[in-house]
Amino acid sequence: MQIRHTSVMVDDQAKALQFYTSVLGFVPHTDIDMGAFRWLTVSSPEGAEGVELVLEPMGFEPARGFQKALFDAGIPATVFITGDMDAEVRRLKALGVVFRGEPANAGPIITAVFEDSCGNLINLVQPLV
Repeated sequence: MQIRHTSVMVDDQAKALQFYTSVLGFVPHTDIDMGAFRWLTVSSPEGAEGVELVLEPMGFEPARGFQKALFDAGIPATVFITGDMDAEVRRLKALGVVFRGEPANAGPIITAVFEDSCGNLINLVQPLV
């Protein structure tokens, strides 16, 4: 058994594609017209081969409430890994990304939470081991 797809709910797939590619540096992978929405995925050029992030449209009202509840509570929707927290935070801030505080040591990791402009918080983590 393998994990090949994981998803984040987004309020606008076009805006999400722009953010996840132009700002975060992911690359478009799959884009299939599904009528009102798209099967839209991106992948990380630095990540594990074959793993895709689905930019999941919120076409289901309870999904909007769930996403808002997580955001309002400060709970990240997912976690991304970096090898150099300081450089990544500087790069993202220069591109206008909003962080919810400065990077902080948390045992075996450094962590920083940012907004993805699509209704989600993302936890950026640098392992220290």
